[in-house]
Amino acid sequence: MHHYYNFSEEELMIKEVARKIAEEKVRPVRQELDREGRFPGEILNEIARADLLRVFIPEEYDGLGMGITGMCIATEELSRVDGGVAISYAANGLGATPILIAGTEEQKRKYLPKIASGEMFAAFALTEPEAGSDASNVKTRAVKDGDYYILNGNKIFITNGGEADVYVVIASTDPERGARGLSAFIVEKGTEGFSFGKKEDKMGIRASVTRELVFEDCKVPKENLLGREGQGFIITMRTFDRTRVGVAAQAVGIAQGALEEATEYAKTRVQFGKPIIEFQAIQFMLADMATQIEAARALTYLAARHIDSGAKDIAKISSMAKLFASDVAMKVTTDAVQIFGGYGYM
Repeated sequence: MHHYYNFSEEELMIKEVARKIAEEKVRPVRQELDREGRFPGEILNEIARADLLRVFIPEEYDGLGMGITGMCIATEELSRVDGGVAISYAANGLGATPILIAGTEEQKRKYLPKIASGEMFAAFALTEPEAGSDASNVKTRAVKDGDYYILNGNKIFITNGGEADVYVVIASTDPERGARGLSAFIVEKGTEGFSFGKKEDKMGIRASVTRELVFEDCKVPKENLLGREGQGFIITMRTFDRTRVGVAAQAVGIAQGALEEATEYAKTRVQFGKPIIEFQAIQFMLADMATQIEAARALTYLAARHIDSGAKDIAKISSMAKLFASDVAMKVTTDAVQIFGGYGYM
C-alpha cells in the first residue's frame, strides 16, 4: 500500500533493500537470535554494506540525506521480520541524532561518516534507576578537571550497550539546577573508567541487547562536550522529538508482520471442513487489524514528513504517532495469537 504515501524512487529503493535483507538474512536466523539473546552483529554489517546506515545521515557527512522518513521506511521493513534487529538499527540512529543536531563541525566530521559507513555503531544513554522519563533526576555526575570531565555513575536499559562504539551520555554538571544542570557528552568505548555491567535477560525483542553502563572516574576530553554545559536536557528532548516516530515505525512493522503471518495461517488452517479464513469472525478480525495498521502507518509517515520539512512543532505529532502505533501493535499481535489458537504460544 506504499503508493498512498508518495514515496520517491529512492525511498522505494530503501524499502526494497531493507525488505530483501529482512527476508534473506534475518528471517532464517531470527528465532535463534531471539532465543540466544544475541546481538545481530553480522546482520548489521550486511545493513551497513547495503548503505542503510547512511539513510538518515546528511550527504555532507557521507550519508544519503533521506531524513527521518528514510529511517522509518527501513525500520518498518526490518521490524516486519524481527523487532530486535530493527531496534538495534534504529537505536544507532538515536545515538547519532544528538551529534547531528548539537555537534560542532569537528564533532560531526569525526563521528558521522564513521556511523554512516558502519565503522562505528552508536547508542544514547539517559536512563538510570531513578531517571529516564524524569530526566531531571539524573544522578550521573560530570566534574570538570582541566582538559577533562570526570564522569561517575550508572546507566541502565541502554539499547546497544556494550556493542556500540560511541555513546552520547547525559550527565549532571550542576546538580543544583536539576534539568538545567544536565550536559551531553560523547564517550567512546574503551575510554578509561568506562565499562559495562549487567546485560538484561528480556522477555522479548531479545536480539536487541540492553545493558548497564558503568562510569568510574571516567575521563572524557572536554572537546567531547556536546553543545554547552547545561544544554543536555534540551538536546535530549530535541533528540526524542525527532526519533520517537522511529518507535512508531517499529510498531507498524511488528503489527504488519503479525497480520501477514496470521492471514497465511488462516488460509491453511482447516476446521469444520474449511480454512478458518472463510469464517466471518476471522475475516472481521483481520479486517480490523489491517485497518488499524494502515491508520498507524498514515500517522507515522505524516509525522516523519512533518519532521523532515524542518517544522518546529514536531513534539505533539511524533508523540501521537508513537502512542497510536504502539497501541495498534499490542492489539494486532494479541489478535494474531488468537487466530493462531494454541499455536500462538508455541
